[in-house]
Amino acid sequence: MTAVLKVNCQLRIWKDTHGQDLMEYALLAGFLAAACAATLPNIATNVSTVFLKVVAMLGTNGFTAPGG
Repeated sequence: MTAVLKVNCQLRIWKDTHGQDLMEYALLAGFLAAACAATLPNIATNVSTVFLKVVAMLGTNGFTAPGG
């Protein structure tokens, strides 16, 4: 009898969809985290380049960088 109850319980677990939304949100969050991690190094390099150009242009016009 316990084997029948065990199989019945396992079948109920496979049919249960109460946690489905939570799993979908977790997968979406993981995908967004992976996408951000893949693109942020490129963005950081571009932002650094822009700031270096701004500092260089300010230096040629007689301004000095703060602390320098």
